[in-house]
Amino acid sequence: MDLFDYMRQQNMETESPLAKRLRPTTLDEVVGQSHIIGKDKLLYRAIQADKLSSVIFYGPPGTGKTTLAMVIANTTSREFKQLNATTAGKKDMEEVVKEAKELNGMYQKKTILFIDEIHRFNKAQQDYLLPFVEDGTITLIGATTENPYFEVNGALISRSHIFQLEALKKEDIMVLLKRAVYDTEKGMGAYGASITDEALDFLADMAEGDARNALNAIELGILTTEPDASGALVIDLHVAQECIQRRAVKYDKSGDNHYDTISAFIKSMRGSDPDAAVYYLARMLNAGESVTFVARRIMICASEDVGNADPQAIQVAVACAQAVERIGMPEAQIILAHAAIYVASAPKSNSIVNAITDAMSAVQQEPHDPVPVHLRDAHYGGARKLGHVGYQYAHDFPNHYVRQQYLPDNMVGRQFYVASDNGYEGSIKAYFDKIKGHEA
Repeated sequence: MDLFDYMRQQNMETESPLAKRLRPTTLDEVVGQSHIIGKDKLLYRAIQADKLSSVIFYGPPGTGKTTLAMVIANTTSREFKQLNATTAGKKDMEEVVKEAKELNGMYQKKTILFIDEIHRFNKAQQDYLLPFVEDGTITLIGATTENPYFEVNGALISRSHIFQLEALKKEDIMVLLKRAVYDTEKGMGAYGASITDEALDFLADMAEGDARNALNAIELGILTTEPDASGALVIDLHVAQECIQRRAVKYDKSGDNHYDTISAFIKSMRGSDPDAAVYYLARMLNAGESVTFVARRIMICASEDVGNADPQAIQVAVACAQAVERIGMPEAQIILAHAAIYVASAPKSNSIVNAITDAMSAVQQEPHDPVPVHLRDAHYGGARKLGHVGYQYAHDFPNHYVRQQYLPDNMVGRQFYVASDNGYEGSIKAYFDKIKGHEA
């Protein structure tokens, strides 16, 4: 390293964002994530003993994935290399692997490779790493905000421990904010600032578990706030509100949180909880989710989970889908809420789903006997010669019903649609009992 490189590194350490400067260097400095780095936990023991095997850290932004990697870098006796998947390519990985082989061959020294945003590597790039992870040339540490079971090569997954990091608790964020304000070495203690309890509580709450978001806000507040008449630099509630004007949105339209939220929305409608349904709807709309996407999910739920228990549910859902395309936001939120609450409040039945699932299974797995001759088309001249006779017209009989064979021979007696007792479907069940001569 020459003089210019040294000076540049020193400047980066003093002028880099607060969130980076405040990053812990030891496990004892880490705040939160006690479920994986508590002193009795596997990860804590493995890091302390420098016996870490390949791991993948998975969790939302600002929860400490890179922080843990840096702690490992400061703890391990192994060579530590870092790549970011957004900028690195195969050539960069080849260079790391080459150096790792040389170090191991010459000095029996192992190498840890930390790859941030590992989900951004394509399949071929991930495949390249596999043999070197398997033979121990490198120990892999991957960090991702996306569900690794969807985004990371299954072979890498099977050779790694997955550790899921959670959004930091409000109390954890408050600890970090105090450290940021008063720590004179890594924090901004040299400014002599103070923070009120109200401001501390507000920033910790608005950060939504994202430490980086909270630290960026407090850094902005301290750097832009003028001292009061007494010369004190106070971060009060007013300053805090100016520094973070909107609650952090944990929602990526193509990411894990997107699927978790839409899943909760659907399950709330299915579970007949209109309050939860409209809440998750609001979260999606607040994050900018497509109104047409939400409308499609409501339509599916109206058939899948309500069905004939309330046949009007699909009509409401379809009308909603058509309306939001014509109207758009913000008024579309009212229409979506109308449909979501209606579907959530409707009686439920999945008899239709069971019917089509069983029927599809029968069609795909069992022989296809011919259509009964009396049901075949008899509207052309030679139909009778082919034996297409014997059909009984239902409207000629009492209750407009006549018992005759409709299913193919090998399906006779099979029942695919079993009406429930819920809502209008109970009337359907009673109707079948009546026309078939059974007691309701």
